[in-house]
Amino acid sequence: MSIAAMEAGAWVLCEKPFCASLAELDMIEAAERRTGKFASCVFQMRFASSTAHLRSLADQGLLGRPLVAVCNTVWFRDAAYYAVPWRGKWATELGGPTMGLGIHAMDHLLHLLGDWAEIRAMAATLDRAIEVEDVSMALIQFANGAQASIVNSALSPRQETYIRLDYQRATVELTHLYSYNRDNWRFTPAAPAPESDALTQAWQNFPADVGSTHAAQLETLVSDMDDNRRPLLSGPEARRTLELLTSLYKSAFTGQPVKRGSILAGDPYYNSLHGDGTPRRAAK
Repeated sequence: MSIAAMEAGAWVLCEKPFCASLAELDMIEAAERRTGKFASCVFQMRFASSTAHLRSLADQGLLGRPLVAVCNTVWFRDAAYYAVPWRGKWATELGGPTMGLGIHAMDHLLHLLGDWAEIRAMAATLDRAIEVEDVSMALIQFANGAQASIVNSALSPRQETYIRLDYQRATVELTHLYSYNRDNWRFTPAAPAPESDALTQAWQNFPADVGSTHAAQLETLVSDMDDNRRPLLSGPEARRTLELLTSLYKSAFTGQPVKRGSILAGDPYYNSLHGDGTPRRAAK
């Protein structure tokens, strides 16, 4: 559908999942080159003004290097949720909480930390009667040296979306569920006051508060269209996130670490997010 719309002369904004495989993403990017139009994915977590503020402080070097990160999407989806015919199946939902729930927080993490280099993962179906996984976990090595842990769960009664970033000079935490604004952040400097006063003041100097809404992303997209500029969530940025999810599944189902850039044409995971693998199932 995205390709047909671009061929007809339209820009495309697509809800996640953007597409079903890296092979499909290559087809979309080829259509972009042919038509001069762009296709972009909805990842509204990137577009809050508080995230831009954090990125600005990090880019200025005020926080020091990022060292450790935690990214948890621990939500709850019961049997009734999965009773909807298209849910819980590889062919129609494309994945479990990795693809359908945690994708937003993982994309947000990549937006904050940049390029990833290697992933090691596990995935299992522990409780729900579904084809796809209901939990996944991963360890990620980033190109800048930072290391992160990820949990994606559909089994967690106390629901939470949580990102923690430990920089050399401060810990920054974000706790929310489906959206956030600047009040959802917590800032803890490494040094005691008054040594950290200037850093704390810089953190507290927030811009006008814009939450992580679809409207914020749409406003940015309209500006991109006016300037005929590639939108943020297309091209390399869209690929980075989809490749991470694909590599998480490959690592989980093969038991091997996966390096970024290693899934190419001919690899079963190039044509399908879950390749030829299936999640481990808990004994009943």
